[in-house]
Amino acid sequence: MKVKQTWRLLAFLLVASSWVAGCSQPAEEIKFNNPLALQRADPWVHKAEDGTYYLIATAPEYDRIEIRKANTINGLATAEAKVIWRKHESGPMGNHIWAPELHRIDGKWYIHFAAAPAEDRWKIRMHVLSSESDDPTTGEWVEEGQIQTQRDDFALDATTFEVEGERYLIWAERAQPHNTGLIIAKMKDPITLEGPEVVITEPEYEWEKHKYQVNEGAAVLKRNGKVFVSFSASATDANYAIGLLWAEIGDDLLDPASWNKLPEPVFYSNEEFNRYGPGHNSFTVAEDGKTDVMIYHARDYKEIEGESLYDPNRHTRARVLHWTEDGMPDFRQGIDD
Repeated sequence: MKVKQTWRLLAFLLVASSWVAGCSQPAEEIKFNNPLALQRADPWVHKAEDGTYYLIATAPEYDRIEIRKANTINGLATAEAKVIWRKHESGPMGNHIWAPELHRIDGKWYIHFAAAPAEDRWKIRMHVLSSESDDPTTGEWVEEGQIQTQRDDFALDATTFEVEGERYLIWAERAQPHNTGLIIAKMKDPITLEGPEVVITEPEYEWEKHKYQVNEGAAVLKRNGKVFVSFSASATDANYAIGLLWAEIGDDLLDPASWNKLPEPVFYSNEEFNRYGPGHNSFTVAEDGKTDVMIYHARDYKEIEGESLYDPNRHTRARVLHWTEDGMPDFRQGIDD
C-alpha cells in the first residue's frame, strides 16, 4: 500500500512530541469507573440523540449479543446486560460471535457482527441484525443476512460511517494469503456494499506482525477536517496495539493514496499501569457533549496460558482522548486511565 510518505514522518513526529511534552489537560479530567465491564472485548459505545449510552461487546463465550444502557458512561458499569440475540445451534451464525457494533441509521437500529457456521468456526463472515424498536434493548431483532464481499474470505470487524452524504463500511478481511488488512467500500444501504472494495492498510511494520499479521478492529472519528481511523494489530495478547490512519475530508476515501499511516502504534501495553494488549477501541462523546472518549479493552496481566483468543479477561475500559495543537489525536500512552 502506498501512502503519503512525508505525512507519515511529520505526523509521527507531531504525535511523538506531544507524548513527550504532554498536552494541556482539562482542569478537571473526567474519571471513569474502570473497568466498565469485566470480560467484554471489542467494546462499542453508542450515544443516542437523547443522551442514552449503549454498550455492546464480545461475550467471552462467543455465543450471544447483549446490550447495556445507561444515562452516563460510568452507569454502564452497573447496567444490566440484556441478551437480544443468541447464536444458531447449527448452520450459519452458529459459532464465533464476535465484535458487534450498534448503529442508528435512518431511524432504525443495526448491529454489524462477525459469525461463522456452527460446523466451520473459522469460516467467519460479517452479518447484520436490524430492529425498528426505539430502544435497542427491547423489541424484535431481524436477521438481515450476510454482508457479501467480493473476496468472500475471512471477514470481520465491520464499522460503518458517513462522510459528505456517502455511507462507507470499513472491515478486516484477508488481503494476502497470511494476513488481514482493512478494506473500505461504499454502501448502497446498511447491509449492501457497492462499487470497488479497496485495501487501505495491511501489516507492514514489525509491531503489526507479532505472531499474526493483522490489521483489524477499525474505529472512525471525524474531527478537524479529517477522517481518523484507529485500528488494532498483532496477536490478541500483550502484543496487541492500536495504530492510526487518517485522510482529509473531501479526498477520495477509496483511493489508498488518500490515507496516511503512522509507522508506530499510538497505544500499546504499559507495564507501569498493568495495561496489556489494549485494542479494538471505539469512540464516543462524554456527557458534556464535547469531550472525546475512547472505549477499549485490555488485560491487567501479561502472561497467558494457552491461546490468547480464549483467555476471557479482556475488560472494557474508558479514557479521555486528548488532542494536540495541530489537531491530531493524543492517546496519552504514558498516562493511566
